Amino acid sequence: MLRRRDRPRLWRATFAVVGWSALVLQYILMVGPMQGWGVVERTVNYFSFFTILTNILVALAFTGPLIDADRRLARWSASEGVRAAVTLYIVVVGVVYHLLIAPHWKPQGLLYGVNLVLHYVMPAAFVLDWLWFTAKGRLRWIDPVKWLTFPLVYGGWTLVHGLTTHWWPYGFVDVDALGLGRVIAIFGGLLAFFLVVGLGLVGLDRVFGRTGRDSGARAA
Repeated sequence: MLRRRDRPRLWRATFAVVGWSALVLQYILMVGPMQGWGVVERTVNYFSFFTILTNILVALAFTGPLIDADRRLARWSASEGVRAAVTLYIVVVGVVYHLLIAPHWKPQGLLYGVNLVLHYVMPAAFVLDWLWFTAKGRLRWIDPVKWLTFPLVYGGWTLVHGLTTHWWPYGFVDVDALGLGRVIAIFGGLLAFFLVVGLGLVGLDRVFGRTGRDSGARAA
């Protein structure tokens, strides 16, 4: 029978493999057929998807606890703030994909399976990891504001890259089609959503942390 302390390790090892495999396969599907400069261009585009960047963070956060605790990646992934921030980002990936992208895009074959993993399986797996295996009670209400740094930097890159190349990762940020003002308004709405979800995570963290302390006090 699997020991209690081994469950997080098995869970994280499983989804580290699943996550990295999906990312590599997505890269091959997107970039593989290209040659020469096309490989560079497609590679830049690949890393310009918020979904890809966030799933890389998720895969790293699943991998970190599996290696030597003295390694920088292990220390980074052990941070409760980091794990909560990654949870926030991957939740937004899943929700935005389901509401704004999935109704208008129907991938087929292998691409369908990869998208299912990146947009549904990995978000669910990491949320459950945060709920089940991550220590609670140390997050602060200011943390969600700090967590906005990543989407803000991503938004800036998307605008600069898109205005330069006229390639846009998502239809709802296509300045050429929607206009700069409308896209900035959409970015603002998404940042507000990030903030609301982040505050919700802090609230849950405090509830679970208090519950854990109360249970420990009763046991003592």
